[in-house]
Amino acid sequence: MARRSNVVEFPSVPESEDQIEARIAERFDILETLTSACVSGDARALVVSGPAGLGKSYTVEQKLAEWDPNGVNHIIVKGYVRATGLLKTLYQYREAGQVVVFDDADAIFFDDTSLNILKAVCDTTERRRVSWLSEARFVDEESGEIVPRSFDFDGTVIFISNYDFDAMIDKGHKLAPHLQAIISRSHYIDLAMKSRRDYLVRIRQVIMQGLLDHLSIDEKVDVMTFIEAYSENLRELSLRMALKIASIRKTNTNWEKVAKVTCCR
Repeated sequence: MARRSNVVEFPSVPESEDQIEARIAERFDILETLTSACVSGDARALVVSGPAGLGKSYTVEQKLAEWDPNGVNHIIVKGYVRATGLLKTLYQYREAGQVVVFDDADAIFFDDTSLNILKAVCDTTERRRVSWLSEARFVDEESGEIVPRSFDFDGTVIFISNYDFDAMIDKGHKLAPHLQAIISRSHYIDLAMKSRRDYLVRIRQVIMQGLLDHLSIDEKVDVMTFIEAYSENLRELSLRMALKIASIRKTNTNWEKVAKVTCCR
């Protein structure tokens, strides 16, 4: 006969919206702190994970723009990146006090050569040596000099990704060992937005912070009410969608009908 367990399991208590808002706000505050640490050189590598369109890129870009408004000491790389392009970019921004941001450039995680380069630049050792022992030679477009086969990287790297690294590692994804290696060498922050409820709270949070200040109070309420009412039908649940709906609300008297047709599935 099976023995009964003496452990009493209580049902989990769902978070209140205030608790969700506080949790998300704390994560974005930490993101600002870590970005500042990257700018100052106190952090060598940062990985930011979170869903698309909810402000993670904006938060990082705003900090970088405040620090380096002319874009002399940092670069933001978006889209597809080959290993050769990665090598040249890291060489161009290799000095201490320079920052390279890879935003939604997840192709680099699927290439073994790129991953090995990234592990080198994110390493915690005092000297971070990048090597490219190939017959091919590359020219730095900025200076016109040939990129050496080996160089020291003293800058900082920030990765902004829609991938949930922890979840992929836990599920044994084929990239899990590589992602684990990157995390072990970097500061890692998951912005902790997993559910539709989290998304709605975040959108409301940013609207309250001034995202739609070109609208009246009533118009803001209309936009948020529409997003909440049609959250399961919207093509995407994001700040971009909030801006789209806001533009429709501002310019069209039949705005709800237009928004339903253009913004919902």
